[in-house]
Amino acid sequence: MHRNNSSNGTGKPFCAPFTGRLIVRKIQCTGGMDARRSECCCVMQQIGIQTCPIRKEADVWRVSNHMKDWESMNAQSSMTPPARTMQTYRKPKWKEINWKQAELYVNRLQVRIVKAVQADKWRLVKRLQKLITNSFYAKVLAVKRVITNKGKNTPGIDGDIWSTDEDKIQAVYNLTTSSYKAKPLKRTYIEKYGKKEKRPLGIPTMTDRAMQGLQLLALAPIAETTADKVSFGFRQNRCAQDAMEYMFKLLSRKTSPEWILEGDIKGCFDNISHDWMLENIPSDKRIMRQFLRCGYVENKRLFPTTEGSPQGGLISPTYANMTLDGLERLLLERYSTSSTGHYHPNYNKHKVHLCRYADDFIITADCKEVLEDVKRVVEEFMKERGLKLSEEKTATTNINDGFDFLGWNFRKFKGKLLIQPSTKSKKKITKKLSQTVRYYRESKQELLIVKLNQITKGWAEYHHCVCAKSTFALIDHRLWEMLWKWAKRRHPQKCNKWVKNRYWHPKCGRQWSFRTDTIVLYQMMDMPIVRVKSLDLNKNPFLNRDYFIKRKKEHEMKRKLAYQKSTAARSEYYVS
Repeated sequence: MHRNNSSNGTGKPFCAPFTGRLIVRKIQCTGGMDARRSECCCVMQQIGIQTCPIRKEADVWRVSNHMKDWESMNAQSSMTPPARTMQTYRKPKWKEINWKQAELYVNRLQVRIVKAVQADKWRLVKRLQKLITNSFYAKVLAVKRVITNKGKNTPGIDGDIWSTDEDKIQAVYNLTTSSYKAKPLKRTYIEKYGKKEKRPLGIPTMTDRAMQGLQLLALAPIAETTADKVSFGFRQNRCAQDAMEYMFKLLSRKTSPEWILEGDIKGCFDNISHDWMLENIPSDKRIMRQFLRCGYVENKRLFPTTEGSPQGGLISPTYANMTLDGLERLLLERYSTSSTGHYHPNYNKHKVHLCRYADDFIITADCKEVLEDVKRVVEEFMKERGLKLSEEKTATTNINDGFDFLGWNFRKFKGKLLIQPSTKSKKKITKKLSQTVRYYRESKQELLIVKLNQITKGWAEYHHCVCAKSTFALIDHRLWEMLWKWAKRRHPQKCNKWVKNRYWHPKCGRQWSFRTDTIVLYQMMDMPIVRVKSLDLNKNPFLNRDYFIKRKKEHEMKRKLAYQKSTAARSEYYVS
């Protein structure tokens, strides 16, 4: 028992019950260690506890957590009312959180992790990761990500949904790594385009999603620093358009490689080796083991998971990316070595290059024989991680014959490379539009236009950087045919002129404008074609944030200027 001989009002000494096990309480503040010490001293002086010098930086002041005992003891030994002797801590409400400050705090720690990884200080990386996962601001951001994504209303096996502010802030305080245990996933299936088999998905609970988001905040800086430069899928500030632009620079020259290996991994997420991930991915092993081996529930039966990273989790794409990282380095070391045995990245005799987006990848070479050797190297690389190539989707083609990648067709016509939306992508959008028109065949025109605009604008946004003007015109024509059948079915007794005047109205020189008084159908032909600027592959999203912000603003400005030059903008066609 520690005793302070100073009197408190009544002349009685104040006693702090430190018998038995000592309770360590960390008093956090925005300052450094000196500020933390000073705040501890102030608190301890207010409650009458003697202080002792700190010998190490890791030491903290010994303060009891029995708040009620302190209040009762102060009430007995002092004339001051209990409400004034001890200030109670109030938990902040969800709406009172400073999101900007939270993002800045977490980002500073992530930048420190990136610098530590670059300096090869893995002990420091581990300490910083633990600091993030125990941070209040990181937990808040993890919960926010869960409740703002598309699956916020999709519960797990427990059926819980965080809909109120009380549920959200309580989820933050319940998010602890010490006693965490993952619950099984809820198994569901989604359709694959053009196939009868369905893709299995595992839906975690809201708590498991938040914990995955928390671990991702600590793992993302490492993944971005150690990742392959030519990896574009599920990465910050990278997209499919960047991969397309990289492929264009790689294949558009006269001296570019002509042979292409189209690679696809069979069941990538479902077959990754757990042992390999636990051994090579720098993350909390206990929490990671909970994610990987939690099992799934299907038809009220529990099934174990012995391999793979479940599709549907927030952290699964990062696990898959880190598993496939190293393929670029392997190919460079094998095919960028001169006859004297010296390695140089610019020396690539056989023009072997890699471009990867998630589990889909493209490898180029100057001849078909080299690609056969490359395929064997890739198979050995995948086998070590418990993966194998899909024989159906893996093929070797010539650039003059063309190949499909990420929804685009790459093909050379008389030595000129053209990138257009693939035939498969055209069929997919046509089928989706047809199903939408059929589903809303009895709805109002306004609702149908809203649903169609969501589809057409999204598809046009994806293909706005390739040669897609003719494709846009084709899809617009097919949509017009669907809408004409939709209108004729609603009024079988009316003539064509009446139907046209009922649903199509002239506007800004266009006689066939499918619109109402409040909304107009979007036409893909009005989407301007703007090329994407090449990405600097050496830039890190945590260290070079200004570069990515500037790059995004420049592209948006180019698109805005291109749209202002278009006919639709000059005529104010979409202005009601």
